[in-house]
Amino acid sequence: MSGRHRRPPRGPYRPSISAMWTMTLVLTALATLSASVVTLSRPVVVSGRAATGSIAGSVDAQDAGQRHTAAQPAVAVSAVRLHIEKLGVSTGLVALGLDQSGALQPPDSPAVAGWFSDGPVPGDIGPAVVAGHVDSTAGPGVFFLLKTLQLGDRIEVERSDGRTVVFAVTSVRMFGKDQFPTDEVYGPTPVPELRLITCGGPFDRVGGRYLDNVIVHAVAVS
Repeated sequence: MSGRHRRPPRGPYRPSISAMWTMTLVLTALATLSASVVTLSRPVVVSGRAATGSIAGSVDAQDAGQRHTAAQPAVAVSAVRLHIEKLGVSTGLVALGLDQSGALQPPDSPAVAGWFSDGPVPGDIGPAVVAGHVDSTAGPGVFFLLKTLQLGDRIEVERSDGRTVVFAVTSVRMFGKDQFPTDEVYGPTPVPELRLITCGGPFDRVGGRYLDNVIVHAVAVS
């Protein structure tokens, strides 16, 4: 039983994808760092229990392809491991891509988190997105305790180039799936940031999914 996150109803003015992309290019140039930035027009969220659920949220192929390629590193870099000492979490990171419908594919195992590999690498400018299941029919998932993080808690991400980037939590919030803060999660940032996303709130047994998302924001500190 899987559910797809619907795009929130149209509300107050939001910048267009082209405007957001232009802002990203300006920020990247000012920072003079190599970056791989992608801005998404729709949310990507963890939806449903791992046994039968999926990570939902359609992503336009055009949006996913809007990356700054001029400053791409000669050797591709990826995120390989995530550590959250406070929660006792140490997990490998699998690359998450899009399926034929444009939805983000979930990690096969509820015990492993996944990094959206078409977005920024953790430690590069922009919001890197990591998603994981909160639980499954077999028990707690990798992000079962994610909602217990507090301001200042440390998160470490190991990269394939040997760097370990340390992030500090800046917010832990819960949103209804119909109120997903797309711009806050995927909008351009002037510094490297991290987003951790999982399910939360009440579980709808009829629909087979959680009704909310837990979203952690963190900023790189070293």
